[in-house]
Amino acid sequence: MKAFISYSHKDAAHLNRLHTHLATLRREGSITEWYDRVILTGGKMDLEIMGQLEGSDLFLALVSPDFLNSNYCYEKEMEKALQLHETGAIRIVPVILEPCDWQSTPLGKLKAVPKDGKPVAEWQNENTAFLDVVTELRRIVAAGKSVNNEPLATPISTATDKSAGSRYKVKKHFDEIDRQDFRQRTYKEIRDYMAASIEEMNGTEDIKARFSDITSSSFTCSVLNRALQHRTGYITVHAGRNIGGDISYSYSEHASANTANGGFRIEADDYELFLKGGSMMQSNDNERVTAQQAAKIICGALLEQAGISYV
Repeated sequence: MKAFISYSHKDAAHLNRLHTHLATLRREGSITEWYDRVILTGGKMDLEIMGQLEGSDLFLALVSPDFLNSNYCYEKEMEKALQLHETGAIRIVPVILEPCDWQSTPLGKLKAVPKDGKPVAEWQNENTAFLDVVTELRRIVAAGKSVNNEPLATPISTATDKSAGSRYKVKKHFDEIDRQDFRQRTYKEIRDYMAASIEEMNGTEDIKARFSDITSSSFTCSVLNRALQHRTGYITVHAGRNIGGDISYSYSEHASANTANGGFRIEADDYELFLKGGSMMQSNDNERVTAQQAAKIICGALLEQAGISYV
């Protein structure tokens, strides 16, 4: 899918961070991005921008006070996108960067990201916010265009009733294929979180980090702390039923799936699939864990080995 990104130039730092988080989708060929930096010197901006907008599948509006204050972003690019949206030619995805009065605009009628329209600036870790954005875009790509901006697939750890705003919960039997699909979605979210975290670490003084895929269902990471006599932490994550659960992790590089220091198992009630901590974890085994919470636990275990804390 081709994504047209509309943003205020005052939000260029957020644009750069989003661009970084879209790396995997770009490599897969799932998304190509276009924004005005691509225009060559001497190009006719209005004609090129409108032409690119009309040829796009997605309109990513990076919403902030500066975006709403920009006549060009709001009155030209967004107005054109809304016209295309009404005809079914494009899907609008509001990406809320900072607190602002966006819900009073036409964007307020659409589903926004990150989750629940919580601004990126209000997340404790902005990487987690952008990962949520990328996860939603991946769902959109997988399901194809839907101009009504309705949820396109059942997200991890949500009820199986797909009716937005419904007060009814429908009981369901989950078979092995359901569990396999849930496990792979969960693994993908953890994998993307860790890849983004490793990239962020590499931009930090005294830290050198590496992320490597092993197979389509396993990856390994290492973090070196130069400030602590080159102390190093390792972690390997596997998806699949093994000694550590459905998602397991080991404190070594390229560890076998038959070894584990911790993990998460998939369980189900009458309504949904969810994760719980494995028996080797320090957390309460009876606590439900989201994919992002699992990723944070894994990342924290990796950092702790290297003598690094996230603040």
